[in-house]
Amino acid sequence: MIILAATPIGNLGDASARLVEALGNAEVIASEDTRTTIHLMRALGIANRPRLIALHEHNETEKAAEIVELARTVDVLVLSDAGMPAISDPGFPLVAAAAASGVTVTALPGPSAVLTALAVSGLPTDRFTFEGFLPRKGRVAYFRALEREPRTMVFFESPNRLPAALKDLANALGGDRRVVVCRELTKLHEEVVRGSAAEVAERFADGARGEICIVVAGAQARESDLPTAIAEVLALVAQGAKLKDACAEVAQSTGLSKRELYEAALRSR
Repeated sequence: MIILAATPIGNLGDASARLVEALGNAEVIASEDTRTTIHLMRALGIANRPRLIALHEHNETEKAAEIVELARTVDVLVLSDAGMPAISDPGFPLVAAAAASGVTVTALPGPSAVLTALAVSGLPTDRFTFEGFLPRKGRVAYFRALEREPRTMVFFESPNRLPAALKDLANALGGDRRVVVCRELTKLHEEVVRGSAAEVAERFADGARGEICIVVAGAQARESDLPTAIAEVLALVAQGAKLKDACAEVAQSTGLSKRELYEAALRSR
């Protein structure tokens, strides 16, 4: 069996009783950084000395088959440096390989930077999308592609690139878009900064330290009457879009029914 185990994202007190038990009983641990795992076990007072296998972004694809075969006969505990494995951390290729090979995968749930940032942001939580780490280049175009995304968006970013990323966000999505920067979550110097994109960009213009999550409000549906919306659909079709795709795009930006738009567009063609 493969066991994905969430580890603290900052505060050691967030280590669950199940995690402590699993670390104490593990025969094999595959971890993003074996040194971090050893440090965690020492900090938790765990004397167990399991076999440690490094599983990181540079070797996880080639290691997956080996670990899956090992998991047929012994439980393999999988850890990332912080949070849940496979969520912007090593683990996805391993889980995919295990599922394809019929090897059981389970999880010990626990801390998550994504959900923690979302929960404290004050932005809508009923629907959200996690976008992972922001690209190093082409961020303005990247953000513009998300301009009409109606769900709350969560991103990871490095502290060194945060000023430029927030500036690009404000340029692409507008300076009034609501943004929350969560820094050092669950740690001693935890900080949650809320404001408009312009305000938050100015606040972090000189940079920041620590682990960073950025939470961005989704686009608000713009008011549009049905005839205008149908005209937009037909204009997109004229540009080469499929009718269903055009209806979906306009429905997302206006809040109108995709089916209603589709049927009305068919009648008007």
